[in-house]
Parts: sequence; C-alpha cells; structure tokens
Amino acid sequence: MFVKLKVVAESLSVILKSVLTAFLVLWLPHWGLYIFSLAQLFYTAILVLCYVTYFKKLLGFPKSTKQQALPVSRMTDLLPNILRSRAFINWKEAKLTWSFFKQSFLKQILTEGERYVMTFLNVLNFGDQGIYDIVNNLGSLVARLIFQPIEESFYIFFAKVLEREKDATLQKQEDIAVAAAVLESLLKLALLAGLTITVFGFAYSQLALDIYGGAMLSSGSGPVLLRSYCLYVLLLAINGVTECFTFAAMSKEQVDRYNFTMLALSFSFLVLSYLLTHWCGSVGFILANCFNMGIRITQSLCFIHRYYRESPHRPLAGLQLSPVLLGAFALSGGITGISEVFLCCEQGWLARLVHVAVGAFCLGATLGTVFLTETKLIHFLRTQLGVSRLTGKMT
Repeated sequence: MFVKLKVVAESLSVILKSVLTAFLVLWLPHWGLYIFSLAQLFYTAILVLCYVTYFKKLLGFPKSTKQQALPVSRMTDLLPNILRSRAFINWKEAKLTWSFFKQSFLKQILTEGERYVMTFLNVLNFGDQGIYDIVNNLGSLVARLIFQPIEESFYIFFAKVLEREKDATLQKQEDIAVAAAVLESLLKLALLAGLTITVFGFAYSQLALDIYGGAMLSSGSGPVLLRSYCLYVLLLAINGVTECFTFAAMSKEQVDRYNFTMLALSFSFLVLSYLLTHWCGSVGFILANCFNMGIRITQSLCFIHRYYRESPHRPLAGLQLSPVLLGAFALSGGITGISEVFLCCEQGWLARLVHVAVGAFCLGATLGTVFLTETKLIHFLRTQLGVSRLTGKMT
C-alpha cells in the first residue's frame, strides 16, 4: 500500500546520509568515528521526518481512500496514551507487539549473528574482519538491489490474494491458481538469477576484487570468500521468494510456531559459526549462513508443499530446470573457470579484457538458452513488464 513511500523515504535518507558522510570525511576527517555516528543519526531523522510528514498530510484528508484504510485518524493516536475507560494495557496489541519483537530479534540474530560472534569471541583478527566486511558488503549488493524489492513487492501481492486462516481448498480457486503461477515463475526467476551469479561469480570473483581493491583483496582470502558468497546469494534468492509466500499465507499460530523454530535455529547458527570459523577461517561464517538459509528454505518448501497438497497446482515445479539449461550452466562454468586460470589476473589488462569477453560470450549463450527453454518464465516477465508500463502510463 505504501511501497512508493518507503522507496522514496529510504532513497532520500540514504542519499542525504551519503552526502553528509562524504562532506564530513572531506572537511572534518579528525572527527573519525563520530562522522559515521552522526550520519546514521541524520539518516534516522530524515527517515522519520519523511514518514511523519506523509502521514500528517494524509490524515488531513479524511475522505481519501488511503486514510480510510488506516487504523488511526490522528497523529496522536500513534503515541502512548491512557484512557480511563480502558485497561492500562491493551493485551491484544501487547501480544501482537511481542510477536513482532520476537520475530525481529530472531531475524537480527540470523542475519547479523556472525558479527556478534566475530566481535565478542575474537575468532578473527582485524585484518580478516576487514576483508570479510568488504566482501560481505559487495556480495550483499545484489540481494539488496534486486532480490529484496522483489520479495517485498510480491509479499504484498500474496497477502492480498491469499486468505491467512483458510486452506487452499477453501479459498477462491482463481486466486489460488494465480498465486501458484506467480510463485512458480518467481521461484524459476530466483533460481536462474542465483545460478547465474554463482556460476559466473566463481570465475570472476578474483577479477572483481582486484579491480575494486587491488592485490590486497585479490591475493588473500578475498576471492574464496566472494566465491562462497556467490553460493550464499543463490540460497538468498530462493529463500526470499519462498519466505515471502510463506509469511503471506501462514496463520498467526503457524507464525508463532515458526518463531520457535527460528529460536532453535538462531542458537545452532551461532554455535556453527563459531565452530566453522575455527575450522576454516572467515569462510566459516558464510558456510554457517548457507546452512541457516538451507534450513529456512526447507521449512518454507515443506509449508508450500502442504499448502498446495490438495490442489492440482504444483508451484514448486519452478525449481526444476531442463537438462539443456543445466548443461549450459555447467559448460559456462567450466569455460570461464579455465579462462580464469590462464587469463586472470597477473597477465595484464589485455588478458583481463579477453577473460571478460569470454564471460560475456558464455553469459549470452546461457541467457539465450534460458530464452529458448523457459518460455513460460519469459511470458511471465513480458506480462509483468507490460502491466508495469501500463500502470505507469495510467498514473
């Protein structure tokens, strides 16, 4: 409902934060870490100001459709208040808040748990921590820029199409069919995007780090970390799609049970991070994240399978690829891997350009194979692009 507001508010906040950070670094470098603290506070203030301004303006028009859909009619309704006619604590809202808090806390551990292990248990030296942070930030760009918007947008879609408290057999079969078709196409898209990043990322991680940070990044553990992160991106892509459907279709009781599962998963993730880091260094954090994502994907796939078990729709077929396409990925991975051995990264810029050209040719051939074999997905993408353009013209 407020997707455009979120995009505008966060984009504006990030841009202004970046401008302030650059200005302070250039003009007041002696402030050190205070620069980043001030920039973060500035980012938060701008974000809150955007939301407050928007909703204050929206609540000023009581006859608008969006305003009528809101559970509040004044800005003061968002603030804590005590009414004599009611109990001091609204237990229904308190339980809902506690449920959100638990889920947010557990997700924080699952997404940032390795940083706590890294900080408090001193499993890596500062040099390895710096390289890990650089690789982690580079690798997560794809997830933040591509997969996260898809996940958020289609979560809203599934939440509108599906009814939480009903099984698939008790809902409108047209809606169930549409949701299944969209989920199948999204799974296929996520799998193909993740496989492309994984296959080509293995052969071009060293070159990317060499261009980004020179020999300091490309000669140490950086390439291995980035290659491992490419595999993690594949799991991130699939998990984002499966969880956006799962959370949109789950009932409140199922969400609570899922939170208990996440609690156990959080503990095992922290322990596994510690053990794997002692065994194989900073790569252990990424392997622990892969294990974490694998468990979450398995849970979501089981839920989707049960959800559509009594219906004729099989959206999990989106995770199946044709043998021809799998062969194209394998061949591209082999060719680019050989190209990396002979052309990257100490043979000069001409050899690097040839290595890039080989990758571009293999990528083009792979995408061509996708276009020929995945006709259903291509039709879905064309339909979505057509709808988006039509909506843009109408607005």
